[in-house]
Amino acid sequence: MQQFVIMADGTCDLQEKFQKEYDIRVIPGHIVLPDKSDIPGPLTWDRFSRDEFYADLKKNPNGYSTAPANVEEFKNAMAEIVKDGTPLLVMTISGGISGTYGFACTAADLVKQTYPDANIRCIDSLRFGPGFGLMAVCASKLRDEGKTMDEVAEWLEANKNRFHQAGWLDDLSFVAKKGRLTNAKAFFGTLAGIKPIGEFDYNGLTTVIGKAKGAKAAYAALLEYIEATGEDLSEQIVFIAQTNRLPQAEKFRELISERFHPKAIYINDVFPSCGINIGPGLMAAYYIGKPISGDLSEERAIIEKALNNAK
Repeated sequence: MQQFVIMADGTCDLQEKFQKEYDIRVIPGHIVLPDKSDIPGPLTWDRFSRDEFYADLKKNPNGYSTAPANVEEFKNAMAEIVKDGTPLLVMTISGGISGTYGFACTAADLVKQTYPDANIRCIDSLRFGPGFGLMAVCASKLRDEGKTMDEVAEWLEANKNRFHQAGWLDDLSFVAKKGRLTNAKAFFGTLAGIKPIGEFDYNGLTTVIGKAKGAKAAYAALLEYIEATGEDLSEQIVFIAQTNRLPQAEKFRELISERFHPKAIYINDVFPSCGINIGPGLMAAYYIGKPISGDLSEERAIIEKALNNAK
């Protein structure tokens, strides 16, 4: 019997390569396309290319929508694993963004009605996208070290707020179309080359902590920010996410590699389940570091200093 299974919902943005390499089961959610068809949220570009998807999403941001796997889908996937006694660790997108964690917990309770001895732990990652995916990879590596499911779950609970995001979102027009920013502000920000720099807050939501003018200043400030907030970066796997910003992500990977020499650094696409709500223009690194402060005051001070140094 396998030690235990790790299951993550589809917003982890782990492409098939990483699912296989780290033995992580993914339960997909749903995306609704502009033609109203409902399909499983893909973690490949088999149905449409990344460029096609993000180009159409920018033109029609309200034509796409997402939904998590429902309770019945979670229940069936869980039952298939635990019916032979295999323990199951289920990780979900932040409960501050989605109801997925609640669905998973309800499904686990239902499974235990049929399999009373089932050992299922559900974890709210307080993250989304590649930040969530990196956390799942860390869980897998701890499992490979021989940690029990309870030991891994306790580590995740204790360390989830040490998973950082350091990057920018440069397509403010998409955010405006989603109703999160006025069109005037979006136009001005894009025209002026402003790159809002975001970090996860204590509840797992991305919050703007600073604004850089131009890519050169943004890269310099982000590197200083990673150095100030990261820990043991040379021993880490670092993910870089991008939503149709591959050249910028490749540049960021080069800069991070030269400065911090992580064990591995991978560029990850953001697939439709997260991309529909993020839009084009994201470029960010994900890594483990110091615990994030409750009000982000420490992080704001760090990025403000870094931005001043980058001028």
